Amino acid sequence: MLDSLTLDGGHVGLDDAAIAALRGGLRGSVILAQDADYEAARRVWNGNVDRRPALIVRCADAGDVRNAVDFARTNGLLLSVRGGGHSAPGYGVNDGGMVLDLSLMKQITVDPEHRTARVQGGVLWLEMDAATQAHGLAVTGGTVSNTGVGGLTLGGGIGWLGGLHGATVDNLLSAEVVTADGKLRRASETEEPDLFWALRGGGGNYGVVTEFEFQLHPVGQVLGGMVLHPLDQARDVLRFYRDFVRTLPDEAEVHAGLLSPAGSPVLALLMGYNGPIEEGERVLAPLRQFGQPIMDSVSAMSYGARQVLLDEPNAVHGLQRYWRSAFTEELSDALIDEFVAAAASFSSPMNALLMFYIHGEICRRPASATAFSARRPQWDIDAIGCWTDPAESATHIAWVRAVWARLEPHLLGSVYVNHITADDQPEKVRASFGESHARLRRIKKAYDPGNLFRVNSNIAPDA
Repeated sequence: MLDSLTLDGGHVGLDDAAIAALRGGLRGSVILAQDADYEAARRVWNGNVDRRPALIVRCADAGDVRNAVDFARTNGLLLSVRGGGHSAPGYGVNDGGMVLDLSLMKQITVDPEHRTARVQGGVLWLEMDAATQAHGLAVTGGTVSNTGVGGLTLGGGIGWLGGLHGATVDNLLSAEVVTADGKLRRASETEEPDLFWALRGGGGNYGVVTEFEFQLHPVGQVLGGMVLHPLDQARDVLRFYRDFVRTLPDEAEVHAGLLSPAGSPVLALLMGYNGPIEEGERVLAPLRQFGQPIMDSVSAMSYGARQVLLDEPNAVHGLQRYWRSAFTEELSDALIDEFVAAAASFSSPMNALLMFYIHGEICRRPASATAFSARRPQWDIDAIGCWTDPAESATHIAWVRAVWARLEPHLLGSVYVNHITADDQPEKVRASFGESHARLRRIKKAYDPGNLFRVNSNIAPDA
């Protein structure tokens, strides 16, 4: 029996009768700490997040979501919304409150004639890609396949198709969302347009999206793979890379990472081309041929195959992680030098230093067109600690923080919303929403004046 919970410093009575009433109104289920599946249900993608919610509501449909939102609001419960559970800070779970879990909501409906898809809030990109690729279609997704469609979309959505087809939110046609008052609303350019604008990049601040409707695009065979260089060549290659990527057509994507897949640090150039294979070979040839690569795995493959290339070993569900991130518009020689020096001191063979280049169609829309404001050519810089033994957490977190202290002076004070971390200060969060922040606050006040949806990169309601 849950006699009393202490949440946000306040006491909330929540007894068996309240739980029984909640259960009675659901098609899904309620999971409590004493239940056999509680331990698995409270875990998220980042294994370093170890929180114990009072209850987990596993929703089966939008009606369940409405009931769960009403229950959390009425009982003053701290509320986390879990789609794919992929956020690095672990926003999909909390201590002592409620987790609204969408993992049962997996329906995907593809309309190949109109090239659209309706996707429920618990779907992962692996599942969506399989459904859309059955018709030779796709939409900009993430760079690893176990990311949730919901979380990635609400933060903007940067992926392999971004140069050609824009951010994920640029392809969002509508959304069905349960707001803080428990109402199910449909948001689009013509229905609840302010809410629709805010959902496209405002994170999880505005409600629980139960269904997304996307515009799809024809995507067949693509180029994908990586070219590896030894660490002693990394400076020269990264300088060439810096200049080369500025010449890329929309169809091409090239990101870079310093990794240690076999215990020795290497530079990996992660390449993709979304168009005719022969043309892609020609476009990417100068970078593939530069220096003395020790491996070149770039080849023709299905889009779905490319979407899982980076899943293992670093993106496996449940690994321990600690992450820092920021944007830069200039990849200076000094920043490159710091990158390479940091790779030589990796605390774990699973650590990674990554840079994702944003360009093309994703940068052509005005920053005010959606709440996603990263509309300039730039690099998303990430320092990621990744390890398996929780007892080693202090060592690897300290490594990331030390590296970040050297990198940060070369970076901007903003970050891709989906890469905001628990350590980022409020001013960095505000800067990451850019000039959209004031409008986002006004919309927050209209739809969530009590800030029920606050376990996220939070936007406080306008006073």
